[in-house]
Amino acid sequence: MTTRRTRVAVIGAGAVGTVVAAAAVDAGHDVVVCARRPIDRLVVERADSVREIDVPVLVDPSEATEVDWVLLATKAQDAAGAAAWFGPLIGPNTTVVVLQNGVDHAERIGPLVPRGTRVLPALVYVAAESLGSGHVLHRMGARITVPGAPGTTFDAARATFDEPSTARAGRVCATATDPADRFAALLDGSWLHVERVADFSTAAWRKLLTNVGANPVTSLTMKRMSVIQHEPAVRELTRALLDEAIAVGRAAGARLSDADIEHTLEIYDGFAGDDGTSMLYDRLAGRATEHELITGAVVRLGDQHGVPVPLNRAILALMHGVNHK
Repeated sequence: MTTRRTRVAVIGAGAVGTVVAAAAVDAGHDVVVCARRPIDRLVVERADSVREIDVPVLVDPSEATEVDWVLLATKAQDAAGAAAWFGPLIGPNTTVVVLQNGVDHAERIGPLVPRGTRVLPALVYVAAESLGSGHVLHRMGARITVPGAPGTTFDAARATFDEPSTARAGRVCATATDPADRFAALLDGSWLHVERVADFSTAAWRKLLTNVGANPVTSLTMKRMSVIQHEPAVRELTRALLDEAIAVGRAAGARLSDADIEHTLEIYDGFAGDDGTSMLYDRLAGRATEHELITGAVVRLGDQHGVPVPLNRAILALMHGVNHK
């Protein structure tokens, strides 16, 4: 008697989607990638290897069938456009994992999926760049953070792109019933580690900090991380953007402190000078940026909680200008 392999659909064939699809293949699952346009080959390149991912790529939702897991890896602003895939892919036992930026994953995706669908928010610590259609350079990072039960070891995990240690990467029972535990088990056996944290709200804000400084600054200057690492005026602006975001996060209930500023800057300094950000890559490729889910989130929640954010508001206005058609 053979055991049916777990069926996984990855929506989005960009940098994160391709890297996660490769991990799901490595974990031994039946994987299909759902994309907007045909792709001849899916290739993941790392410093020490180049490999082709042999999975079907669908472009027509009518060709999709029900799966066990839907991994939503589009840019946050493209989620509504991806909703056409949800009907064919999602059944009563399907879990949707939202692998996107922002601090409102479930609230953003919940209205788009069938009523009763399990939605699991996830924070992706994978730095990757699309070099062309289906060709992704995985620069660093091998971690996904999801909500965990109270008492989870990492109550509010620090933001980090460091490789997970073997001490942390314990195996998870494949028969677990909690969606976070089941997702960790799904990728067990791959190089991608799923970390569960009890205080997911704080973890989400810490992830937002990694984006709220570097993404708009590199996108607006059209420079890579070296501009934050080595240009004093730009570094001070970045620090000030983080300071405003922390004030908003605290008002929203996240357990943030001034130490999170220094830790975020340390993360920036850990990148190679020629590394970029997702918003810089989008600008270089002529794509729309996801500023509304990053800087826009800080401005909207700042207004909601009465926290002034003049610098983030100015950056958001500039990003609107950059994206103006």
